[in-house]
Amino acid sequence: MAQTTAQSLHTAIHTLREELAGAFAAVTTQADAESFRITYLSRNGKVAALFESMKSLPGPDKPVFGKLLNELKKSVEATFAEIASRIEAASASTASRVDLTLPGRTLPLGSIHPVTQTLNEIKSIFVAMGFDIADGPEIEDDYHNFEALNFHPHHPARDMQDTFFVSKDVLLRTHTSPVQIRTMKKQKPPIRTIMPGRVYRNEAISARSYCTFHQVEGLYVDKNVSFSELKGTLVAFAKQFYGSDINYKFRPSYFPFTEPSLEMDISCFLCKGKGCRICKQSGFLEVLGAGMVHPNVLRNVGIDPEEYSGYAFGMGIDRTALLRHGINDIRLLFENDVRFLRQF
Repeated sequence: MAQTTAQSLHTAIHTLREELAGAFAAVTTQADAESFRITYLSRNGKVAALFESMKSLPGPDKPVFGKLLNELKKSVEATFAEIASRIEAASASTASRVDLTLPGRTLPLGSIHPVTQTLNEIKSIFVAMGFDIADGPEIEDDYHNFEALNFHPHHPARDMQDTFFVSKDVLLRTHTSPVQIRTMKKQKPPIRTIMPGRVYRNEAISARSYCTFHQVEGLYVDKNVSFSELKGTLVAFAKQFYGSDINYKFRPSYFPFTEPSLEMDISCFLCKGKGCRICKQSGFLEVLGAGMVHPNVLRNVGIDPEEYSGYAFGMGIDRTALLRHGINDIRLLFENDVRFLRQF
């Protein structure tokens, strides 16, 4: 019985040697090497299993087979270490063959949003006219957004703008006019600046209106500022932005913070004044509102209306972008659809 057990172990060792020859040849990657280590050299591997089976041998046979198994284990470990080292060196060599002088891959680039394009052009025109650019917070208080702009607490003009209130006296600004107040309070005349930014109104979302949009307002305060200067500034802007061949007209209007107030219409650049769906067959498009700064507004910021006067104007950037590009749905400007934005 003892001879048969010894013979079986001898056969198992011989079989494992033949198996190892093929297993070594199959190790070509680091993953293969890890798989080989687990199969043959781990605590539960095949070499360890042979050492475990040697325990059933008679005492005289154990030293003989112990020597054979130790030699087998050392041989397998040495060969495995050599193969693993070669694989690691080959991997490092492959990494070092990366040519860092090659040009990088061309990555897809985005495009400037049509609203940003429109705003950038508007800003460049007014900066060339000598206007600075001012900014202010989008979360405002009632004083800066309404009261200082001649909207008294129960003034019906407050109903002209549906407001998002954060609390009783804190709100999301409904226009960029609060920046005018902040600018006049911290800067003495002459003041010549524009105020671009995002505003919010609690309006039903549709193809023509959205709950958030963009405005740019302008303010000029100095001694002897006249209504004719306001009209000249607006005409110069319109001809640069919309084209020198446009026709324009001014209509009386009402804003609490300006007196007198006006709205400016230009000939529809889509139908060239002939009448179309966009201009409602009138041949003209309303593009902005403006007026002379109300004396009460000047008093509210500590500027003497007897010594200084000024004008202010404002326009919607989103609507201007819609008109210029012939876009029929304002929601497309906010949905981030790449298919739409790629066109610009």
